[in-house]
Amino acid sequence: MEPGNLRAGVAKVDITPADLTNLNPMGGRSFTDVHDPLFLRALVLDDGTREVALVSADLIEAGDMTPVRERIERELGIPFDHIVITATHSHNAPRIGLVSPGALAHEGGPESAAYTAEVYDKLLAALKQARESSRPARFGLGTGTADVNVNRDEYVDGKWVLGFNPDGPSDKTVWVLKFETRSGEPIAVVVNYAVHSTVTLGTGEVSGDLAGAATHHIERELGGNAVALWTLGPVGDQAPRIALDKAFGAPEEEWPAAYEAMKAQGLVVGAEAVRVAGRIRHLTSHARIGAQERVLACPMKEGVDVMADMVQEKVASVDLRLALLTINEVALAGVSGEVVTDIYRRLRKESPLANTILMSLANDRIGYLTDDAAYDRRTFEVNGCPVQRGYAENGIVDGVVDMIRARAR
Repeated sequence: MEPGNLRAGVAKVDITPADLTNLNPMGGRSFTDVHDPLFLRALVLDDGTREVALVSADLIEAGDMTPVRERIERELGIPFDHIVITATHSHNAPRIGLVSPGALAHEGGPESAAYTAEVYDKLLAALKQARESSRPARFGLGTGTADVNVNRDEYVDGKWVLGFNPDGPSDKTVWVLKFETRSGEPIAVVVNYAVHSTVTLGTGEVSGDLAGAATHHIERELGGNAVALWTLGPVGDQAPRIALDKAFGAPEEEWPAAYEAMKAQGLVVGAEAVRVAGRIRHLTSHARIGAQERVLACPMKEGVDVMADMVQEKVASVDLRLALLTINEVALAGVSGEVVTDIYRRLRKESPLANTILMSLANDRIGYLTDDAAYDRRTFEVNGCPVQRGYAENGIVDGVVDMIRARAR
């Protein structure tokens, strides 16, 4: 067989803020210290015809990424709709980008704007570095499971609250997309799992939290310059099994146990990703890459009983962004909010591709995105959903399915 056409390049840069003033999005305070550094990881793929970029950053959220994606297209030539930027959703990390009109998100001040500009510069540099490091590659896909996440919608005293619901919907799948050189040296793994990185929320210290612990383990085990990009599955209704359980200002004597729980749960997911990557035997260097984007204008719903520091501009409609990156028969479907489990279950059932991976928080974070049936239960996610009933679930499922079918037309 002729040598394949796939090329892959990666980069990893430190985005830990030097000045922590007013960058804590949870509670509107400053971080007090740095427990572990934050990173931005970039993957560039090229099949000789199309080039796509996937970026994962240790942040609570990335708002509207339109300005930096336009800059990437302008300066690097990667098409706007071929770029997906996502956050790991660590709640002990800053946010970047602006809040989209109608979205329910944590608005930043001038310090956040300055930090955003700094991260954008580093993002461009990382993509340039990834492109320069690009080399002939092959890829494969595998799946495993990890029982670290748990449904957090619990019915207590006649109402739904954030709690612990082991009987609720929860996707335990650990997706692993592996890239290596033709001689077998690791380049990157893209990991997808559905859990909030909120284990250490309450310490007030900067941390990559559970996702950061997982990627650190994966990169250490793979060795060399391999990079692990963490992407979020249907995370909207998923909490870690063990967390500090203090929203703000937890007693300092409780912090060590929280960091132990962070490392332990990150190790479970990270070790499973390493195991799965090691068992992927069928890899190919022949790739057909595709990319699409759609923006759905959905009637806005006002948030109720959500965090006080979440802002929402009153508008007629809020933009729901869908992104699709395909590599042969693998679909990475990005959605610009925190998608709940039951929407993903329906998507997997209706998708023409068995290997359809959902990525929450792709290119924006507009709020929680819930299935239609949940609106009757008034869960925390429904209260924080900025989209009226009938639009989020159908928009995501029908939109992604149609984009997948369109690639063959």
